[in-house]
Parts: sequence; structure tokens; C-alpha cells
Amino acid sequence: MGGGGGGGPGKARIEIIPLIDIIFFLLATFVMVSLSMTKNQGIQVALPTAGSAASLGDHQEMEKAVTLSVNSKGELFYNKEKITIAQLPMRLQTFKTTSKDPKVIVNSDGATDFKHVVAVLDEVRKIGIAKVGINTEKK
Repeated sequence: MGGGGGGGPGKARIEIIPLIDIIFFLLATFVMVSLSMTKNQGIQVALPTAGSAASLGDHQEMEKAVTLSVNSKGELFYNKEKITIAQLPMRLQTFKTTSKDPKVIVNSDGATDFKHVVAVLDEVRKIGIAKVGINTEKK
């Protein structure tokens, strides 16, 4: 008989270390992607940039906030619904009474006349909502 070892090829083995590396990579990727996803309730506008831009809060609290958007034409949107400035006080009053901790986020196009943004902020202030954030992009 020949001098080969046992009676056939060796047993197949599954290497667990590379499998664990792949699982950790996928987990880390999933966590990073899910953290970077933010729910934007407003319309898409070209936000102005600011060097001091910071997060407005955690993701769950921002989902409860109302987003008021002003596009470059000066049109106003309550979340994604187009409204007029005259309709805004009634909407905000309803939101204030139904929400325990009302928050408003203002999205404005960088090319918008500032008077439109000031009018929106004025209406929010008249209703008495104190927590207002202005959405910008980080420089």
C-alpha cells in the first residue's frame, strides 16, 4: 500500500473567524447608515450653510416636530402640504394644543427673501411656541 495518510481527503472545516469579521462589518455598516438617516418632513430646498450648524435633537423627538418650509418663490409648506401664511396660525394652534411639547423646524431656501422667513417665525412666536429650530447645512 502506498504511503498516503488516511483513507481520503481531510474533513472540511468552516472557518468562523472570517465569518465573525463579516458579521461585525455588516452590523457596523447598518448602524452607521441608520444613524445618518433623518426623516425630513418638509419639502426639498437648498438650505443655507452655517459653520455652527448642530443637531436639533434626537431622531424620535424631531419626528414629532412640525416642519415649515419656504421655497425660493416664497411659498409656504406645512410639512409637505402647501398652505398660505393666513392658514398658518390655525394650523400651529391646533398643533400646539395636540402636542405636549411642540417644536417647529423652519426650512428655507438660501435664495428666499428673508421677509418670508421672518413672517413665518413671527406667526410661530405669536402662537407661543418657544422651541423653534432653523435647518441649515454644515459648512
